[in-house]
Amino acid sequence: MELLTVADAVAREKSIDREQVLEAMEQAIQKAGRSKYGHEHDIRARIDRKTGDIRLMRFMEVVEQVENEATQLTLDQARRMKRDAELGEFLIDELPPIDFGRIAAQTAKQVIVQKVREAERERQYNEYKDRVTEIVNGLVKRVEYGNVTVDLGRAEAILRRDELLPRENFRNGDRVRAYIYDVRKEARGPQIFLSRTHPGFMAKLFAQEVPEIYDGIIEIKAVARDPGSRAKIAVVSHDSSIDPVGACVGMRGSRVQAVVGELQGEKIDIIPWSQDAATFVVNALAPAEVSKVVLDEENNRIEVVVPDDQLSLAIGRRGQNVRLASQLTGWDIDIMTEAEESEKRSEETRTRSQLFIQALDVDDVIAHLLVAEGFTTVEEIAFVDTDELAEIEGFDADVAAELQERAQAWLAVQDEEMTERRKQLGVSDEVAELVDGKLTPTMLVKLGENGVKTLDDLADLAGDELRDIVGKDAVSPDEANEIIMAARAHWFADDGAGTGATA
Repeated sequence: MELLTVADAVAREKSIDREQVLEAMEQAIQKAGRSKYGHEHDIRARIDRKTGDIRLMRFMEVVEQVENEATQLTLDQARRMKRDAELGEFLIDELPPIDFGRIAAQTAKQVIVQKVREAERERQYNEYKDRVTEIVNGLVKRVEYGNVTVDLGRAEAILRRDELLPRENFRNGDRVRAYIYDVRKEARGPQIFLSRTHPGFMAKLFAQEVPEIYDGIIEIKAVARDPGSRAKIAVVSHDSSIDPVGACVGMRGSRVQAVVGELQGEKIDIIPWSQDAATFVVNALAPAEVSKVVLDEENNRIEVVVPDDQLSLAIGRRGQNVRLASQLTGWDIDIMTEAEESEKRSEETRTRSQLFIQALDVDDVIAHLLVAEGFTTVEEIAFVDTDELAEIEGFDADVAAELQERAQAWLAVQDEEMTERRKQLGVSDEVAELVDGKLTPTMLVKLGENGVKTLDDLADLAGDELRDIVGKDAVSPDEANEIIMAARAHWFADDGAGTGATA
């Protein structure tokens, strides 16, 4: 009974199952028994779960042909000991209880401690692996080189120095609240990693302070943080009668102030989320006012135009405001003033007008009309529907046809010049003919100037590298990948041929 009392006490202390402790004790007694009677024997121990009595037994398996005399015996041998013995049966010999010597007792203790520790680690891992993304409270147990070990009651966790807020110091015995961002199984036991800088920590703090978030009426769509300094959080309400920003701020700012207090005074901008990317970006740049936005969905970029006096506010100290807005929205944001935007547009208009004057042999009035209608390249004019050109004010069908003819003639001359240049640079015909001529003569010249001359050279590029060389506007990411995969096709063809020859 004393053995069962010890097992109960250990199970309570370590918060593990009593059965696991008793199994560890059985393995310890079993190991001591094998040390006494020989490790080659199949010796097992059993502890009665009600009385605490210990049974030590040797098992012998009945087999047709004996391979190990210490653990097996033939059917004839077995039937001398037990008349009705059958193949596959185990005969059990009761062994006298062990009188534990000092060394045997020490070994048994080590086995029990090891097994109990393994069971405790397994319990900790299983308990905390499903608690990732939760906030936990604990006491600081020790601080080493800025890393804080936190006692969570039933386990220990690590709060690394880079996961602490700036200028934040903890001492032994301090209470700490943190976010579980990872739980890993490692050789030294489960490792629970905490953070106070993770965006999820702020989201969970708001969920604790704002009942509408906890109930799912208000949803946190995104969080961006500059830990200890400033943060932006985007929220949306699924109930039109509830203002998501007002609910998160609370009466006289009580809710948001509770979160700010926990985060050591980190300033928090609460932003209304919008499905419309442009509106969301404008909201995210608050408190700056925005005059105009231009989306480039293909490159995931957005140009934001602000009044001259709002530029520093939009960018923020050391670029903090625009950086957090970019993280929050997932868009690359370029900010410019109205004056800069006007100058940029004027320069673009001037450049395009000059191109049309030169390529189409027209005067500035016609060139400006084409630019005003949104034409940016000679290719667009060459291959657009003539009816669209004819609809421009002052144009008719004859003018449209003439413009198209001149555009196509200019492109043909350009292609001939570029083809000649491509050949001079040594770019192979195989590259030029790839993917039904998707690489234009101009693109091929750019490749040649960058040392890409053969299929192998092209195949070695990544999609982004190809777009950087020929121009991001020239090919989309999907087209770039298609071109590179077509260039690599001969590698697989060669592999197939090689495999066939070997076979």
